[in-house]
Amino acid sequence: MVTMAATSAFLPIASQASESSGKTPGKIGGSIPASIDARGNGAMSKSSFPGLKVKASAQAPPKVNGTKVGVMDGFKTDDNVTLSPPPRTFINQLPDWSMLLAAITTVFLAAEKQWMMLDWKPKRPDMLVDPFGLGRIVQDGLVYRQNFSIRSYEIGADRTASVETLMNHLQETALNHVKTAGLLGDGFGSTPEMCKRNLIWVVTKMQVLVDRYPTWGDVVQVDTWVDASGKNGMRRDWLVRDSNTGDVLTRASSLWVMMNKETRRLSKLPDEVREEIGCYFVDSPPVVDEDSRKLPKLDDNSADYIRTGLTPKWSDLDVNQHVNNVKYVGWILEGAPLPLVETHELAGMTLEYRRECMRDSVLQSLATVLDNGSDDSSNPGHVECQHLLRLEGGGEIVKGRTEWRPKNP
Repeated sequence: MVTMAATSAFLPIASQASESSGKTPGKIGGSIPASIDARGNGAMSKSSFPGLKVKASAQAPPKVNGTKVGVMDGFKTDDNVTLSPPPRTFINQLPDWSMLLAAITTVFLAAEKQWMMLDWKPKRPDMLVDPFGLGRIVQDGLVYRQNFSIRSYEIGADRTASVETLMNHLQETALNHVKTAGLLGDGFGSTPEMCKRNLIWVVTKMQVLVDRYPTWGDVVQVDTWVDASGKNGMRRDWLVRDSNTGDVLTRASSLWVMMNKETRRLSKLPDEVREEIGCYFVDSPPVVDEDSRKLPKLDDNSADYIRTGLTPKWSDLDVNQHVNNVKYVGWILEGAPLPLVETHELAGMTLEYRRECMRDSVLQSLATVLDNGSDDSSNPGHVECQHLLRLEGGGEIVKGRTEWRPKNP
């Protein structure tokens, strides 16, 4: 269409009247009637204006951009007044340019848009088009790796990712590891053999060390793998790095055992399940040295801070119908003294899970400061706290120890 418009613009068809008789052939170019010239103007007859004498070479007034200009050349009145014809130029012999210009502009803009789409690049070198992906198995099929972007709703008042965000990344990669390996049954991380026996995994201990917290927009790379722990347990480790620099951000290690979903009692590791998952075990030491220190008893008399009336919401439950273990971390930190939270950041924690917390439970969070770091010259300003999350009736849910370091100014 653009080619036809451009061709017709530069090759106009002209029609002229015969000088001798004023008659024209029946057709011009085989398709245009003789009474109409190439611009669609009717031919003028001598008898149309009896008071005027018309030269044989008279023609319709030219148009420029659709507007008539000048006057008809060669007209004479009875008073012998002659009007000067406009000069014939190349411009006023051309048709309307607006359609051709519009067509060329449309083609140019379409080509420019297509080129920009093909040649698009991130404005920042650290901005990824798709920083996520579904994760993949690496290192001979033994390690699962997945990237996460820190969202704006995952950061806290310090503009860094919250501890709960990091714990959710650990849990997500653990489940995706089982799924990608083809071992996910119809349970929450349970294998097909575990589902046959109504068995589920429950965490008994978690150790986390945070070297640096990511900020909004950072992309973290999480690696996770498993190994045996004794006869009836399993250990899962995580290593979190900055995807751009490769710096280690977080290290975590956890211990898991099996529980019967119906009786809510701990179970031995069946041989069928061991054969199912044994080929994925990585014979390596834990990424976090085990903290074997015994946690002292904490009660109303020894606690410095007590937070009461903590109740789980429906959204805090997982598919195993108990409170998700990540929620416990938030409740533990609820009991920490506010002046400490405002001036320090969590550097590490050790949690020991004692029992389940159900939807109707009402809990209390107790905390006390064990060491304010004044006597530790190697870690000045570091503070150590002890925590207890318990039911209002007195049953222990989680016991823990946290370490805090001063925030960067």
